[in-house]
Amino acid sequence: MAELGIEIITPAKVAFKGSAKSVTVPGTVGSFQVLYNHAPIISTFEIGSIKISFADNKNSYFATGGGTIEVLNNNVRILADSLEAIAEIDVDRANNAKERAINRLRRAGEEKIDRQRAELALARADNRIKLFNKYFNAV
Repeated sequence: MAELGIEIITPAKVAFKGSAKSVTVPGTVGSFQVLYNHAPIISTFEIGSIKISFADNKNSYFATGGGTIEVLNNNVRILADSLEAIAEIDVDRANNAKERAINRLRRAGEEKIDRQRAELALARADNRIKLFNKYFNAV
């Protein structure tokens, strides 16, 4: 079976490099899947999950904070703002981040709070918790 070359890079490291039959990312207008011989594209993606499907029908799931994807000649390069394998998610840390974001948003009327930053922190924490609860047993 023909496979894609996939590389996922975060600001801190190369998080994944290998071959797979497909990758699914949370596009800005809905998730989309890249298969072998996909048309060349450059696109942004949002907070959500990245799914890599392998030839042996196993999948790997990652929580992401958004980024950019490039597809060219059966090679996929993903530049992710953040990326965490589901098995690596610290759900207690995510719950604490969620509570901090909620508390910041509650104080937004009383204090000078960067509302957009707090909303994004809440969305990232919610995403990590949701994905951990949904996929952890599948890992």
